[in-house]
Amino acid sequence: MFLRELNASLDHIKGVGTELRSAFTRLGVTSVSGFLCYYPRDWEDRSRIVPITEFQHATVCTQVRVIAHDWFGFGAMRTLKVHVEDASGQGVLVCFKRPFLQNQLLVGKQYWLWGTFSYKYGELQSSTFEIEPVQGEAGKNFGCLIPVYRLSAKLRAGTLRRCMKQALDQYAKPLEDEVPAYLIERRGLFPKSQAIRTIHFPTSLEELERAKQTLVYEELFYLEIVVVKRAIERRQTSGRQSPDAPISSLQRRLLERLPFSLTQGQLVALADINRDMDGPYPMARLIQGDVGSGKTLIAFLAALRVAEMGGQAALMAPTELLARQHAENAARLLEPLGLRPAFLTGNIKSSGRAQLLKNLALGQIDFVIGTHALFSRDVYYRNLRLVVIDEQHRFGVLQRQAIVEKGEQPDLLMMSATPIPRTLALTVFGDMDVSIIRDMPPGRKPVITHLALQSNETNVYDFVRKQLAAGRQAYFVYPLIEADENKSLKAAESMATRLSEEIFPEYDMSLIHSKLSEEEKRITMENFRKGVIRVLVATSVVEVGVDVPNATCMVIEHAERFGLSALHQLRGRVGRGSEQSYCFLVYADDENNRLSDNARERLKVMKNNTDGFIIAEEDLRLRGPGQIAGIEQSGNIGLSIADLVRDINILEHARADAFAMLEADPELVQSEHQCVAQVLKRAPPFANITL
Repeated sequence: MFLRELNASLDHIKGVGTELRSAFTRLGVTSVSGFLCYYPRDWEDRSRIVPITEFQHATVCTQVRVIAHDWFGFGAMRTLKVHVEDASGQGVLVCFKRPFLQNQLLVGKQYWLWGTFSYKYGELQSSTFEIEPVQGEAGKNFGCLIPVYRLSAKLRAGTLRRCMKQALDQYAKPLEDEVPAYLIERRGLFPKSQAIRTIHFPTSLEELERAKQTLVYEELFYLEIVVVKRAIERRQTSGRQSPDAPISSLQRRLLERLPFSLTQGQLVALADINRDMDGPYPMARLIQGDVGSGKTLIAFLAALRVAEMGGQAALMAPTELLARQHAENAARLLEPLGLRPAFLTGNIKSSGRAQLLKNLALGQIDFVIGTHALFSRDVYYRNLRLVVIDEQHRFGVLQRQAIVEKGEQPDLLMMSATPIPRTLALTVFGDMDVSIIRDMPPGRKPVITHLALQSNETNVYDFVRKQLAAGRQAYFVYPLIEADENKSLKAAESMATRLSEEIFPEYDMSLIHSKLSEEEKRITMENFRKGVIRVLVATSVVEVGVDVPNATCMVIEHAERFGLSALHQLRGRVGRGSEQSYCFLVYADDENNRLSDNARERLKVMKNNTDGFIIAEEDLRLRGPGQIAGIEQSGNIGLSIADLVRDINILEHARADAFAMLEADPELVQSEHQCVAQVLKRAPPFANITL
């Protein structure tokens, strides 16, 4: 019965009629349980007296006496002014559109006042205030902490607080704890009923903090239950049984042919992968490494091990340009060892495609590299044992799953050149093992980054010209292909013409963007790689996968329009050789293009950091987890009170507790335990409470 009441519409709350229900619906609240979980965005501390004369340091909260009324303006603009005083001094309440206060704020009477004051027209004024009598129902919103909610246009703060108190009186007391009792005691949490009451109407800051921690923990505990459940289920899958995983024969032969040695990070990642692939359950590993750290070579070595086992490997890349580069490198490195690689995209002509698919199904291809075409309906594998997903954040969860389902529990290796913040690694990828390649190949120098106002771009052009004269190459990247209607942003097409005719006429130049055919893009990139093209004008299509060691300059125009991840990836296109490389972030800050605070902060992060992991943490803070992890394609994490950055310590506790609980009771992994089911089905809070 109580479960049905929690899921009932808002008009079951006493005092909520049709009009209020509509107002709450505009806020996205449609049920009793949703209303109870409509947490305040802030709390006003009205438990501490702040006299009028302290207005510069805090919001005034004091007892005042009304000493006079007067008016200013005429007609509809006529406005009431109420003069008040407390023990420290006097102020004026400007009552815009509230003439009725003349009859409520009586001269000589005492009132509680909460308001923000400032000096205007020679007097201390407040037009934003709350006031109520000291006598009668005195001080019901004073002497305590008051919740501040996000409101709609037709909903007043006092009305929402009144409805919330009524809802808590009706429904909060019967709420049972959803987190196990021993965890509530261990973590020093409130019972659920007390936490819900306190988060809305705390009696002290200490009590408020404990209520927050309780509800944050509960939310993150649910999240980690799902993550841990996936991890344990994967580890229960039957797999190979060899505990030892030395470097295989083909892997050793490739390493001997390389003109360089693997970095320590690469060696550790390779050992992790070999151990996983020979382990008792299918591999699920994420390789994190900055741009140019050598992740793709590790994937090639993993494919060699699979081939020795008689299986097939597939590497999926987000763009045909990147997939083609991987395929060309695979052919160069792996064919001499007897491996049979192939390249598959949606643009492969039908005649060649049919034969390729036949060979793949017969097992006559060991390693196929391509794009989304790898999981098309007509693509069949004879024995798919390894799936590699490059630039994993470019793919949605369902796309990753689609290619994995082409095999029978294949090993999964995901790679990211955009390092995943630790908080996301514990949540979105918490069921995966993680290898981190922090070191770069010997001889690489950090890219020097400069910020440049658009009005100073001539200096940038002069610097690039010196690099070109020394035999180097340069990228110029723009946010648009064609000019927008207002022509407020520079575009790749028009700037390619200007750069080639006015600025660098002596150097060969070309343009690349997403509207060109794959063949045109391939030819352009090949000519740039060979040095035939000295200046490449592009959009963010060059963000991933382009490897041109001789390119030492990256100029990103309107850098304020790019996210941190894109800026970091674009900067990673240079600095891939032994020469010092440079990145210029050119930004606009004028009357047509004002630089936002967020954009300014992104540019500063890029200027001050080359470590991709630091940049990733900043990106998470600025953008949130959904966009970074690609999870918005399958529903965002949807946290209502927890914050993955702020609450990292609570997240780690919740993760440890979830692991301990499910490992201690394996039956919970197999059953639809109420807290597991709640998260999996994305049910509203309290949906699985039984009384």
